Amino acid sequence: MQDGTDPLFQSGPNTRPGQSRGLLPVDVVAGILSAIWIVAIIAYFWSGKAEAPSLGLVLSLLVVFLPLVLIWTAAITMRSVRGLRLEAQRLQASVEAMRQAFLANQTSSDAMKPSMERRLDEIAQSTRQAENTLARFASRRDGTLTQPSADRKAALATPLPEVQAEQPTLALGTPADAMRAPLSVTDFIRALQFPESPDDKEGFRALRLALEDRDVAKLIRAAQDVLTLLSQEGIYMDDLTPERAHPDMWRRFAAGERGRAVAALGGIRDRSSLALTAARMREDEVFRDAALHFLRSFDRATSAFEKNATDAELADLADTRTARAFMIFGRVMGIFD
Repeated sequence: MQDGTDPLFQSGPNTRPGQSRGLLPVDVVAGILSAIWIVAIIAYFWSGKAEAPSLGLVLSLLVVFLPLVLIWTAAITMRSVRGLRLEAQRLQASVEAMRQAFLANQTSSDAMKPSMERRLDEIAQSTRQAENTLARFASRRDGTLTQPSADRKAALATPLPEVQAEQPTLALGTPADAMRAPLSVTDFIRALQFPESPDDKEGFRALRLALEDRDVAKLIRAAQDVLTLLSQEGIYMDDLTPERAHPDMWRRFAAGERGRAVAALGGIRDRSSLALTAARMREDEVFRDAALHFLRSFDRATSAFEKNATDAELADLADTRTARAFMIFGRVMGIFD
């Protein structure tokens, strides 16, 4: 009785809630009471007392059968109450299981939050360290960083549009950039890849030279902006594997072709990255402006770079982080449609 269950309702040890296995104790009790009543009636009539003043046929039937009806009505009622009680126990067990599952999920979710926050803090710290390292290298005046590259071929064949008007000139009419060795193809491609780590001296050297070139610096800064914005969405260029396009496609793009004729350049087909980028473009005006500025800068730089680049150098350009960002934004903006 400690569990709140009447002994009349108890079933076998292997009986599940809501199941009946043969006769129940309540059925046995009802049967015994019925038998006792029937024996009492038979004994009563057998003793001859039934010849006493007649009660009438209807009243006699009521006296005989009404107790039996009451006994079995009570038995059926108690049997139904037992079923309802077992059903209530089953529902209570289900609710308790659901509550435990919810608490377990809540606990695991709470346990994940610190790790996610710690991961975000690590990413932010790494970004700050990279920016500080970049600033430190950009402020250096180390002679080894300003030496011309072994590859003397200039990366850009002609000055990019919109730069000459902003370019100051010396008193004798000599442009300031004319006094600096032109950025080589190798350094241009290496700068668009960005340094691999704070210890990537060659990468920082190329980036330093690229930032000294006003034409290329615009593209470098635009690329850095969009790469930072994409990383906020969890999109990293190193995680993407673009489909390679023939260098001729890049030449056609540099010549001004757009649409399906150069659709092979949109080699990034990761649906998650494209969907996240498209959603951010719709919701964030700053993100959209940065993307448009980056696409214009990349378009101008590619047009100037293609004139001096070989097919192998165009293939190397296509494998940089900057080119992968261009593939993402190009597909989102419909350049290849």
